[in-house]
Amino acid sequence: MFPFQSSSTARMKVVIDITQVVSLFSTVIFAGFAFLLGQYLGSKLPKGERWILVWYIFDSLVHFVLEGAFVIISLFGTVNDSEHILSLLWKEYGKADKRWLFSDPTVVSLEILTVVLDGLLCCILIWCILTKQYYRHFFQIVLCVCELYGGWMTFCPEWLTGSKNLDTSSSMYFWVYLTFFNGLWVVIPLVLLYQSFEEMKAAFCSKRESESPSPPLHKEKGGNKRERGDDRDRSNTRRRR
Repeated sequence: MFPFQSSSTARMKVVIDITQVVSLFSTVIFAGFAFLLGQYLGSKLPKGERWILVWYIFDSLVHFVLEGAFVIISLFGTVNDSEHILSLLWKEYGKADKRWLFSDPTVVSLEILTVVLDGLLCCILIWCILTKQYYRHFFQIVLCVCELYGGWMTFCPEWLTGSKNLDTSSSMYFWVYLTFFNGLWVVIPLVLLYQSFEEMKAAFCSKRESESPSPPLHKEKGGNKRERGDDRDRSNTRRRR
């Protein structure tokens, strides 16, 4: 009955599907580039350290390129009104969380901090891993806490107000956009925090062992016993005389 409406709906569905594919593919490109660069730069590092290096390269790209574009667009307008090519990615994500479409002050404030502070910390940690700096785990703890705090402050206010801006009706929006992509910045920082804890624990135990006084050697004890035995023999010979 309404051929124009059905055709328009079909075209819209195709556009949405293509946008989703492009958005996910761009993320894969970022991850692939980070993997190749991390494997090249960290070729002499242990396997675990190479994967951490790959994560920090990927993390810095997301902060500077994707989130940096969001901050610039939001400071001079809104994602919803922007025609910048990177705004297409945020328009797609904005279908799951509307706050990203209309420059929500809380979200923009957190993203400014994320781009400037977290992006810089990622670069510092890349340098620390490659050059094996002693202050690496200090900055790693700071970055992980910042990312966990940013994630909490992004979603907790929304949860407390009834999640009016979140759309969880689609499995793509809920499981991929909201859960998976945001969950990465929860699970991985927690794992890296645990790694820093283990490294500090090992360093502390090693230092404590080096500073603790060494126990007396068994040879010295045996030597004292022999001296006492010699003294007893001398006293016995004197008595016989």
